[in-house]
Amino acid sequence: MGGIVELPVWFVAVAAILALVGLLDRLLVPSVRWFLRRRVNRVIDDLNDHIHLRIQPFKLNKRASLIDRLIYDQDVIKAAEAWAIEHDEPRASAIERVRVYAKEIVPAFNAYAYFRVGARAARGLSTILYRVRLGFSDDDNLRKIDPDAAVVFVMNHRSNMDYVLVTYLAASNSALSYAVGEWARIWPLQSLIRAMGAYFIRRDSGDPLYRKVLSRYVHIATSEGVTQAVFPEGGLSRDGKLRPTRLGLLSYMVSDFDPERQRDIVFVPVGLNYDRVMEDRNLTKSLQKETGQRHWRFGTWKVVKYILRGIGLSLRGRWFRFGYASVGFGPPVSLRDYLKRESRDFSTLSQKARFTAIEKLGDHLMTEVGQVIPALPVSLAAQVFTMAGNKPISELELKSRIFSLASDLEAAGVHVHIPRQDRDYAVGAGLRMLTLRRLVVETEEGLYLANPDEQVLLNYYANSIAHLIKPHRARISKKTAAG
Repeated sequence: MGGIVELPVWFVAVAAILALVGLLDRLLVPSVRWFLRRRVNRVIDDLNDHIHLRIQPFKLNKRASLIDRLIYDQDVIKAAEAWAIEHDEPRASAIERVRVYAKEIVPAFNAYAYFRVGARAARGLSTILYRVRLGFSDDDNLRKIDPDAAVVFVMNHRSNMDYVLVTYLAASNSALSYAVGEWARIWPLQSLIRAMGAYFIRRDSGDPLYRKVLSRYVHIATSEGVTQAVFPEGGLSRDGKLRPTRLGLLSYMVSDFDPERQRDIVFVPVGLNYDRVMEDRNLTKSLQKETGQRHWRFGTWKVVKYILRGIGLSLRGRWFRFGYASVGFGPPVSLRDYLKRESRDFSTLSQKARFTAIEKLGDHLMTEVGQVIPALPVSLAAQVFTMAGNKPISELELKSRIFSLASDLEAAGVHVHIPRQDRDYAVGAGLRMLTLRRLVVETEEGLYLANPDEQVLLNYYANSIAHLIKPHRARISKKTAAG
Protein backbone atom coordinates (compact mmCIF):
# COMPACT_ATOMS: atom_id res chain seq x y z
CA MET A 1 0.00 0.00 0.00
CA GLY A 2 2.86 2.33 0.77
CA GLY A 3 5.03 3.79 -1.88
CA ILE A 4 6.68 6.89 -3.19
CA VAL A 5 4.85 9.07 -5.67
CA GLU A 6 6.99 11.48 -7.60
CA LEU A 7 5.46 14.72 -8.77
CA PRO A 8 6.96 17.42 -10.98
CA VAL A 9 8.11 20.53 -9.14
CA TRP A 10 5.87 22.76 -11.31
CA PHE A 11 2.81 20.67 -10.37
CA VAL A 12 3.59 20.97 -6.63
CA ALA A 13 4.13 24.73 -7.01
CA VAL A 14 0.78 25.20 -8.82
CA ALA A 15 -1.02 23.03 -6.21
CA ALA A 16 0.53 25.06 -3.39
CA ILE A 17 -0.54 28.32 -4.99
CA LEU A 18 -4.11 27.06 -5.47
CA ALA A 19 -4.23 25.86 -1.87
CA LEU A 20 -3.02 29.25 -0.68
CA VAL A 21 -5.65 31.00 -2.80
CA GLY A 22 -8.34 28.72 -1.36
CA LEU A 23 -7.12 29.41 2.17
CA LEU A 24 -7.19 33.17 1.57
CA ASP A 25 -10.62 32.98 -0.03
CA ARG A 26 -12.16 30.98 2.82
CA LEU A 27 -10.44 32.48 5.84
CA LEU A 28 -8.76 35.82 5.24
CA VAL A 29 -10.73 37.51 2.44
CA PRO A 30 -14.08 37.57 4.33
CA SER A 31 -12.36 39.11 7.36
CA VAL A 32 -10.61 41.72 5.23
CA ARG A 33 -13.83 42.45 3.32
CA TRP A 34 -15.68 42.93 6.61
CA PHE A 35 -12.91 45.22 7.89
CA LEU A 36 -12.93 47.34 4.72
CA ARG A 37 -16.74 47.48 4.60
CA ARG A 38 -16.76 48.70 8.20
CA ARG A 39 -14.31 51.46 7.34
CA VAL A 40 -16.29 52.43 4.23
CA ASN A 41 -19.49 52.65 6.30
CA ARG A 42 -17.71 54.92 8.77
CA VAL A 43 -16.57 57.16 5.92
CA ILE A 44 -20.12 57.32 4.53
CA ASP A 45 -21.59 58.11 7.96
CA ASP A 46 -19.01 60.86 8.39
CA LEU A 47 -19.79 62.28 4.95
CA ASN A 48 -23.54 62.23 5.62
CA ASP A 49 -22.91 64.26 8.78
CA HIS A 50 -21.11 66.94 6.76
CA ILE A 51 -23.04 67.19 3.50
CA HIS A 52 -26.55 68.61 3.25
CA LEU A 53 -27.92 66.12 0.72
CA ARG A 54 -27.27 62.68 2.19
CA ILE A 55 -26.02 59.76 0.10
CA GLN A 56 -29.12 57.62 -0.36
CA PRO A 57 -29.00 53.84 0.37
CA PHE A 58 -29.93 53.08 -3.24
CA LYS A 59 -26.63 54.54 -4.38
CA LEU A 60 -24.70 52.34 -1.93
CA ASN A 61 -26.21 49.05 -3.09
CA LYS A 62 -23.98 46.58 -4.87
CA ARG A 63 -23.91 47.11 -8.61
CA ALA A 64 -25.01 43.50 -9.25
CA SER A 65 -28.12 44.06 -7.11
CA LEU A 66 -29.00 47.24 -9.01
CA ILE A 67 -28.56 45.47 -12.34
CA ASP A 68 -30.84 42.61 -11.24
CA ARG A 69 -33.44 45.06 -9.97
CA LEU A 70 -33.44 46.83 -13.32
CA ILE A 71 -33.57 43.62 -15.38
CA TYR A 72 -36.56 42.25 -13.47
CA ASP A 73 -38.46 45.53 -13.28
CA GLN A 74 -42.02 44.83 -14.46
CA ASP A 75 -42.03 47.56 -17.11
CA VAL A 76 -38.70 46.33 -18.48
CA ILE A 77 -39.95 42.73 -18.58
CA LYS A 78 -43.05 43.81 -20.55
CA ALA A 79 -40.88 45.79 -22.98
CA ALA A 80 -38.55 42.78 -23.42
CA GLU A 81 -41.46 40.47 -24.14
CA ALA A 82 -42.87 42.92 -26.69
CA TRP A 83 -39.43 43.20 -28.32
CA ALA A 84 -39.11 39.39 -28.51
CA ILE A 85 -42.51 39.06 -30.21
CA GLU A 86 -41.78 41.90 -32.64
CA HIS A 87 -38.39 40.46 -33.66
CA ASP A 88 -39.52 36.80 -33.51
CA GLU A 89 -36.79 35.86 -31.04
CA PRO A 90 -36.85 33.85 -27.78
CA ARG A 91 -37.72 35.71 -24.61
CA ALA A 92 -34.34 34.71 -23.16
CA SER A 93 -32.62 36.57 -26.01
CA ALA A 94 -34.51 39.76 -25.16
CA ILE A 95 -33.68 39.40 -21.45
CA GLU A 96 -30.01 38.95 -22.31
CA ARG A 97 -30.14 42.11 -24.40
CA VAL A 98 -31.67 43.91 -21.40
CA ARG A 99 -28.85 42.57 -19.22
CA VAL A 100 -26.26 44.03 -21.61
CA TYR A 101 -28.00 47.42 -21.52
CA ALA A 102 -28.31 47.35 -17.73
CA LYS A 103 -24.61 46.56 -17.27
CA GLU A 104 -23.79 49.39 -19.64
CA ILE A 105 -25.94 51.94 -17.80
CA VAL A 106 -25.75 51.15 -14.08
CA PRO A 107 -22.89 52.89 -12.20
CA ALA A 108 -20.72 51.45 -9.42
CA PHE A 109 -20.66 54.34 -6.94
CA ASN A 110 -17.74 54.40 -4.53
CA ALA A 111 -17.89 57.11 -1.85
CA TYR A 112 -14.13 57.01 -1.31
CA ALA A 113 -13.44 57.38 -5.04
CA TYR A 114 -15.91 60.27 -5.28
CA PHE A 115 -14.94 62.39 -2.29
CA ARG A 116 -11.32 61.40 -1.65
CA VAL A 117 -10.18 61.06 -5.25
CA GLY A 118 -12.67 62.57 -7.71
CA ALA A 119 -13.62 65.71 -5.79
CA ARG A 120 -10.00 66.49 -4.94
CA ALA A 121 -8.91 65.90 -8.52
CA ALA A 122 -11.78 68.12 -9.73
CA ARG A 123 -10.68 70.89 -7.39
CA GLY A 124 -7.05 70.61 -8.46
CA LEU A 125 -7.82 70.59 -12.20
CA SER A 126 -10.35 73.43 -11.94
CA THR A 127 -8.01 75.73 -10.04
CA ILE A 128 -5.03 74.91 -12.28
CA LEU A 129 -6.93 75.84 -15.43
CA TYR A 130 -9.16 78.68 -14.20
CA ARG A 131 -9.71 81.31 -11.57
CA VAL A 132 -12.89 79.72 -10.23
CA ARG A 133 -15.52 82.08 -8.83
CA LEU A 134 -18.99 81.50 -7.40
CA GLY A 135 -21.65 83.61 -9.09
CA PHE A 136 -25.15 84.18 -7.79
CA SER A 137 -26.18 81.62 -5.19
CA ASP A 138 -29.58 81.53 -3.48
CA ASP A 139 -28.08 80.10 -0.29
CA ASP A 140 -31.13 80.61 1.92
CA ASN A 141 -33.48 78.61 -0.28
CA LEU A 142 -30.82 76.02 -1.11
CA ARG A 143 -30.37 75.30 2.60
CA LYS A 144 -34.14 74.83 2.94
CA ILE A 145 -34.25 71.94 0.44
CA ASP A 146 -35.71 68.84 2.06
CA PRO A 147 -32.76 66.41 2.56
CA ASP A 148 -35.08 63.54 1.58
CA ALA A 149 -36.07 65.15 -1.73
CA ALA A 150 -34.61 63.97 -5.04
CA VAL A 151 -32.45 66.92 -6.07
CA VAL A 152 -31.60 67.45 -9.74
CA PHE A 153 -29.04 70.06 -10.79
CA VAL A 154 -30.12 71.44 -14.18
CA MET A 155 -27.23 72.99 -16.10
CA ASN A 156 -26.28 74.62 -19.37
CA HIS A 157 -23.55 72.77 -21.27
CA ARG A 158 -20.58 74.78 -22.53
CA SER A 159 -17.63 72.47 -21.95
CA ASN A 160 -16.68 69.00 -20.78
CA MET A 161 -15.12 70.89 -17.85
CA ASP A 162 -18.72 71.41 -16.65
CA TYR A 163 -18.64 67.98 -15.01
CA VAL A 164 -15.40 68.76 -13.22
CA LEU A 165 -16.28 72.30 -12.16
CA VAL A 166 -19.69 71.50 -10.68
CA THR A 167 -18.34 68.38 -8.95
CA TYR A 168 -15.74 70.58 -7.25
CA LEU A 169 -18.20 73.30 -6.19
CA ALA A 170 -20.99 70.92 -5.10
CA ALA A 171 -18.79 68.37 -3.27
CA SER A 172 -19.44 69.99 0.12
CA ASN A 173 -23.20 69.49 -0.30
CA SER A 174 -23.79 66.31 -2.27
CA ALA A 175 -22.51 63.50 -4.48
CA LEU A 176 -23.77 64.09 -8.01
CA SER A 177 -24.74 61.38 -10.48
CA TYR A 178 -24.21 62.47 -14.09
CA ALA A 179 -25.42 61.08 -17.38
CA VAL A 180 -22.27 60.68 -19.49
CA GLY A 181 -22.10 60.14 -23.23
CA GLU A 182 -20.27 57.37 -25.05
CA TRP A 183 -17.15 59.54 -25.43
CA ALA A 184 -16.10 58.53 -21.88
CA ARG A 185 -16.33 54.76 -22.44
CA ILE A 186 -12.59 54.24 -22.70
CA TRP A 187 -10.28 52.43 -20.32
CA PRO A 188 -9.38 53.39 -17.57
CA LEU A 189 -11.61 56.47 -17.63
CA GLN A 190 -14.75 54.32 -17.79
CA SER A 191 -14.12 52.60 -14.45
CA LEU A 192 -13.31 55.86 -12.68
CA ILE A 193 -16.44 57.56 -14.04
CA ARG A 194 -18.61 54.63 -12.93
CA ALA A 195 -17.02 54.76 -9.46
CA MET A 196 -17.95 58.47 -9.35
CA GLY A 197 -21.60 57.43 -9.70
CA ALA A 198 -22.09 58.46 -13.34
CA TYR A 199 -24.16 56.35 -15.72
CA PHE A 200 -23.51 55.97 -19.42
CA ILE A 201 -26.10 56.74 -22.06
CA ARG A 202 -26.31 56.31 -25.82
CA ARG A 203 -27.42 59.62 -27.22
CA ASP A 204 -30.02 59.50 -29.99
CA SER A 205 -30.48 55.73 -29.67
CA GLY A 206 -33.39 54.51 -31.78
CA ASP A 207 -33.72 51.20 -29.89
CA PRO A 208 -37.01 51.31 -27.91
CA LEU A 209 -35.87 48.51 -25.60
CA TYR A 210 -32.70 50.41 -24.69
CA ARG A 211 -34.71 53.58 -24.06
CA LYS A 212 -37.06 51.66 -21.79
CA VAL A 213 -34.16 50.27 -19.73
CA LEU A 214 -32.59 53.73 -19.48
CA SER A 215 -35.88 55.41 -18.57
CA ARG A 216 -36.57 52.87 -15.82
CA TYR A 217 -33.10 53.31 -14.33
CA VAL A 218 -33.46 57.10 -14.27
CA HIS A 219 -36.98 56.83 -12.85
CA ILE A 220 -35.94 54.36 -10.11
CA ALA A 221 -32.86 56.42 -9.16
CA THR A 222 -34.97 59.58 -8.93
CA SER A 223 -37.71 57.92 -6.90
CA GLU A 224 -35.01 56.63 -4.51
CA GLY A 225 -33.74 60.17 -3.96
CA VAL A 226 -30.41 60.00 -5.83
CA THR A 227 -28.95 63.49 -6.40
CA GLN A 228 -28.38 63.95 -10.13
CA ALA A 229 -27.09 66.50 -12.60
CA VAL A 230 -28.46 66.83 -16.13
CA PHE A 231 -27.84 68.94 -19.24
CA PRO A 232 -31.26 69.52 -20.85
CA GLU A 233 -29.60 70.93 -23.97
CA GLY A 234 -28.45 67.39 -24.77
CA GLY A 235 -24.98 68.42 -25.93
CA LEU A 236 -22.36 71.16 -26.03
CA SER A 237 -23.34 74.51 -27.51
CA ARG A 238 -21.59 75.05 -30.85
CA ASP A 239 -22.44 78.72 -31.26
CA GLY A 240 -22.34 79.78 -27.60
CA LYS A 241 -26.11 80.23 -27.32
CA LEU A 242 -28.42 78.19 -25.12
CA ARG A 243 -29.70 75.25 -27.16
CA PRO A 244 -33.36 74.14 -27.30
CA THR A 245 -34.43 71.90 -24.45
CA ARG A 246 -34.36 68.15 -25.06
CA LEU A 247 -36.74 66.29 -22.79
CA GLY A 248 -35.28 62.77 -22.67
CA LEU A 249 -33.88 62.42 -19.14
CA LEU A 250 -36.20 65.08 -17.74
CA SER A 251 -39.28 63.21 -18.98
CA TYR A 252 -37.97 59.95 -17.48
CA MET A 253 -37.75 61.66 -14.10
CA VAL A 254 -41.11 63.38 -13.97
CA SER A 255 -43.57 61.66 -16.34
CA ASP A 256 -45.03 59.34 -13.66
CA PHE A 257 -44.56 61.70 -10.73
CA ASP A 258 -47.32 61.50 -8.14
CA PRO A 259 -47.12 64.56 -5.83
CA GLU A 260 -49.21 62.84 -3.15
CA ARG A 261 -47.29 59.57 -2.87
CA GLN A 262 -43.73 60.17 -4.04
CA ARG A 263 -40.89 62.17 -2.57
CA ASP A 264 -40.57 65.64 -4.03
CA ILE A 265 -38.23 66.35 -6.94
CA VAL A 266 -36.37 69.65 -6.54
CA PHE A 267 -34.58 71.18 -9.53
CA VAL A 268 -31.63 73.50 -8.88
CA PRO A 269 -30.79 75.74 -11.89
CA VAL A 270 -27.04 75.99 -12.48
CA GLY A 271 -25.48 78.46 -14.92
CA LEU A 272 -21.85 78.11 -16.08
CA ASN A 273 -19.64 80.46 -18.04
CA TYR A 274 -15.95 80.59 -18.99
CA ASP A 275 -13.54 83.22 -20.22
CA ARG A 276 -12.14 80.47 -22.39
CA VAL A 277 -13.69 77.13 -23.32
CA MET A 278 -10.97 74.59 -24.08
CA GLU A 279 -12.96 72.99 -26.92
CA ASP A 280 -14.11 76.29 -28.46
CA ARG A 281 -12.36 75.95 -31.81
CA ASN A 282 -13.46 72.37 -32.24
CA LEU A 283 -17.06 73.30 -31.35
CA THR A 284 -17.22 76.23 -33.77
CA LYS A 285 -15.48 74.35 -36.60
CA SER A 286 -18.72 73.50 -38.40
CA LEU A 287 -19.87 77.13 -38.24
CA GLN A 288 -16.54 78.36 -39.61
CA LYS A 289 -16.81 75.88 -42.49
CA GLU A 290 -20.19 77.32 -43.42
CA THR A 291 -18.79 80.87 -43.56
CA GLY A 292 -15.67 79.81 -45.47
CA GLN A 293 -13.33 80.83 -42.65
CA ARG A 294 -10.21 78.94 -41.68
CA HIS A 295 -10.87 76.58 -38.83
CA TRP A 296 -8.96 74.47 -36.33
CA ARG A 297 -8.79 70.83 -37.36
CA PHE A 298 -9.23 68.38 -34.50
CA GLY A 299 -6.76 65.53 -34.19
CA THR A 300 -5.14 63.40 -31.53
CA TRP A 301 -1.66 64.69 -32.33
CA LYS A 302 -2.82 68.30 -32.04
CA VAL A 303 -4.30 67.58 -28.62
CA VAL A 304 -1.04 65.91 -27.49
CA LYS A 305 1.01 68.85 -28.80
CA TYR A 306 -1.32 71.27 -27.00
CA ILE A 307 -0.88 69.41 -23.69
CA LEU A 308 2.90 69.15 -24.10
CA ARG A 309 3.13 72.83 -24.94
CA GLY A 310 1.17 73.67 -21.77
CA ILE A 311 3.52 71.51 -19.68
CA GLY A 312 6.53 73.22 -21.27
CA LEU A 313 5.14 76.68 -20.55
CA SER A 314 4.40 75.66 -16.96
CA LEU A 315 7.96 74.42 -16.42
CA ARG A 316 9.32 77.73 -17.74
CA GLY A 317 6.96 79.73 -15.52
CA ARG A 318 5.05 81.10 -18.52
CA TRP A 319 1.77 79.25 -17.98
CA PHE A 320 -1.30 81.46 -17.68
CA ARG A 321 -4.68 80.17 -16.65
CA PHE A 322 -7.67 80.41 -19.00
CA GLY A 323 -9.16 83.40 -17.25
CA TYR A 324 -12.25 83.10 -15.04
CA ALA A 325 -14.78 80.30 -14.73
CA SER A 326 -17.93 81.02 -12.78
CA VAL A 327 -20.96 79.03 -11.65
CA GLY A 328 -24.30 80.40 -10.46
CA PHE A 329 -26.89 78.47 -8.44
CA GLY A 330 -30.45 79.72 -8.85
CA PRO A 331 -33.57 79.41 -6.69
CA PRO A 332 -34.65 75.74 -6.40
CA VAL A 333 -37.85 74.69 -8.20
CA SER A 334 -40.00 72.16 -6.34
CA LEU A 335 -41.88 69.94 -8.79
CA ARG A 336 -44.67 69.47 -6.25
CA ASP A 337 -45.12 73.24 -5.85
CA TYR A 338 -44.79 73.80 -9.60
CA LEU A 339 -47.60 71.34 -10.36
CA LYS A 340 -49.80 72.98 -7.74
CA ARG A 341 -49.29 76.37 -9.36
CA GLU A 342 -49.98 74.89 -12.79
CA SER A 343 -52.91 72.81 -11.45
CA ARG A 344 -51.50 69.75 -13.18
CA ASP A 345 -50.67 66.14 -12.43
CA PHE A 346 -48.44 64.43 -15.01
CA SER A 347 -49.67 60.96 -14.08
CA THR A 348 -53.27 61.79 -15.07
CA LEU A 349 -52.56 63.45 -18.43
CA SER A 350 -52.75 61.85 -21.85
CA GLN A 351 -49.43 61.15 -23.55
CA LYS A 352 -49.68 64.19 -25.82
CA ALA A 353 -50.77 66.53 -23.02
CA ARG A 354 -48.04 65.13 -20.76
CA PHE A 355 -45.39 65.82 -23.39
CA THR A 356 -46.61 69.41 -23.75
CA ALA A 357 -46.62 69.91 -19.97
CA ILE A 358 -43.11 68.47 -19.59
CA GLU A 359 -41.92 70.63 -22.47
CA LYS A 360 -43.25 73.69 -20.65
CA LEU A 361 -41.47 72.58 -17.46
CA GLY A 362 -38.22 72.11 -19.39
CA ASP A 363 -38.46 75.58 -20.95
CA HIS A 364 -39.17 77.06 -17.51
CA LEU A 365 -36.11 75.36 -16.02
CA MET A 366 -33.82 76.45 -18.86
CA THR A 367 -35.07 80.02 -18.49
CA GLU A 368 -34.09 79.84 -14.81
CA VAL A 369 -30.70 78.41 -15.80
CA GLY A 370 -30.16 81.24 -18.27
CA GLN A 371 -30.85 83.85 -15.60
CA VAL A 372 -27.98 82.64 -13.38
CA ILE A 373 -25.30 82.39 -16.08
CA PRO A 374 -22.64 84.89 -14.96
CA ALA A 375 -21.36 87.63 -17.26
CA LEU A 376 -17.55 87.42 -17.32
CA PRO A 377 -14.91 89.89 -18.62
CA VAL A 378 -14.43 88.09 -21.96
CA SER A 379 -18.15 87.74 -22.66
CA LEU A 380 -18.71 91.44 -21.89
CA ALA A 381 -15.85 92.56 -24.13
CA ALA A 382 -16.87 90.14 -26.91
CA GLN A 383 -20.43 91.46 -26.77
CA VAL A 384 -19.24 95.06 -27.17
CA PHE A 385 -16.99 94.21 -30.14
CA THR A 386 -19.83 92.25 -31.75
CA MET A 387 -22.18 95.21 -31.38
CA ALA A 388 -19.53 97.52 -32.82
CA GLY A 389 -19.27 95.45 -36.00
CA ASN A 390 -16.26 96.41 -38.13
CA LYS A 391 -15.71 99.78 -36.43
CA PRO A 392 -12.47 100.22 -34.43
CA ILE A 393 -12.78 101.21 -30.76
CA SER A 394 -10.37 103.06 -28.52
CA GLU A 395 -9.54 101.62 -25.10
CA LEU A 396 -11.30 104.51 -23.38
CA GLU A 397 -14.42 104.00 -25.50
CA LEU A 398 -14.28 100.26 -24.85
CA LYS A 399 -14.24 100.86 -21.10
CA SER A 400 -17.20 103.19 -21.35
CA ARG A 401 -19.25 100.70 -23.34
CA ILE A 402 -18.40 97.75 -21.09
CA PHE A 403 -19.19 99.79 -17.96
CA SER A 404 -22.56 100.74 -19.45
CA LEU A 405 -23.33 97.15 -20.50
CA ALA A 406 -22.33 95.78 -17.08
CA SER A 407 -24.51 98.35 -15.28
CA ASP A 408 -27.53 97.51 -17.42
CA LEU A 409 -27.08 93.79 -16.82
CA GLU A 410 -26.72 94.30 -13.07
CA ALA A 411 -29.87 96.42 -13.08
CA ALA A 412 -31.65 93.49 -14.76
CA GLY A 413 -30.53 91.15 -11.93
CA VAL A 414 -27.66 89.48 -13.79
CA HIS A 415 -24.54 88.51 -11.84
CA VAL A 416 -21.62 90.37 -13.45
CA HIS A 417 -18.24 89.21 -12.23
CA ILE A 418 -15.95 92.18 -11.67
CA PRO A 419 -12.52 90.82 -10.66
CA ARG A 420 -11.06 92.55 -7.59
CA GLN A 421 -14.12 94.83 -7.65
CA ASP A 422 -12.16 96.90 -10.19
CA ARG A 423 -13.96 97.63 -13.45
CA ASP A 424 -10.80 98.90 -15.15
CA TYR A 425 -9.09 95.61 -14.30
CA ALA A 426 -12.09 93.66 -15.61
CA VAL A 427 -11.90 95.45 -18.96
CA GLY A 428 -8.16 94.85 -19.13
CA ALA A 429 -8.59 91.15 -18.33
CA GLY A 430 -11.22 90.67 -21.03
CA LEU A 431 -9.30 92.66 -23.65
CA ARG A 432 -6.03 90.88 -22.86
CA MET A 433 -7.61 87.45 -23.38
CA LEU A 434 -9.16 88.49 -26.71
CA THR A 435 -5.97 90.10 -28.06
CA LEU A 436 -3.72 87.23 -26.95
CA ARG A 437 -5.92 84.83 -28.92
CA ARG A 438 -6.11 87.25 -31.89
CA LEU A 439 -9.90 87.50 -31.71
CA VAL A 440 -9.34 91.24 -31.46
CA VAL A 441 -6.42 93.05 -33.11
CA GLU A 442 -4.82 96.39 -32.37
CA THR A 443 -4.49 98.83 -35.28
CA GLU A 444 -1.53 101.08 -35.98
CA GLU A 445 -3.52 103.97 -34.51
CA GLY A 446 -3.83 102.17 -31.16
CA LEU A 447 -7.49 101.26 -31.71
CA TYR A 448 -9.03 97.82 -31.26
CA LEU A 449 -10.95 95.96 -33.94
CA ALA A 450 -12.71 92.61 -34.11
CA ASN A 451 -10.62 90.24 -36.25
CA PRO A 452 -12.83 89.33 -39.26
CA ASP A 453 -11.07 85.94 -39.53
CA GLU A 454 -12.18 85.09 -35.97
CA GLN A 455 -15.71 86.49 -36.07
CA VAL A 456 -17.35 83.10 -35.45
CA LEU A 457 -15.30 82.50 -32.30
CA LEU A 458 -15.84 86.06 -31.09
CA ASN A 459 -19.59 85.60 -31.56
CA TYR A 460 -19.35 82.33 -29.61
CA TYR A 461 -18.23 84.19 -26.48
CA ALA A 462 -20.62 87.09 -27.03
CA ASN A 463 -23.51 84.62 -27.35
CA SER A 464 -22.90 83.24 -23.85
CA ILE A 465 -24.79 86.26 -22.47
CA ALA A 466 -26.88 87.09 -25.56
CA HIS A 467 -30.06 85.71 -23.93
CA LEU A 468 -29.52 88.09 -20.98
CA ILE A 469 -29.26 91.07 -23.31
CA LYS A 470 -32.08 90.09 -25.66
CA PRO A 471 -34.99 91.39 -23.51
CA HIS A 472 -33.24 94.74 -23.27
CA ARG A 473 -31.38 94.62 -26.60
CA ALA A 474 -32.80 97.79 -28.14
CA ARG A 475 -31.98 99.92 -25.09
CA ILE A 476 -28.59 98.35 -24.40
CA SER A 477 -27.49 98.38 -28.04
CA LYS A 478 -28.36 102.04 -28.36
CA LYS A 479 -26.48 102.99 -25.18
CA THR A 480 -23.48 100.81 -26.08
CA ALA A 481 -23.26 102.19 -29.59
CA ALA A 482 -23.39 105.71 -28.19
CA GLY A 483 -20.48 104.92 -25.85
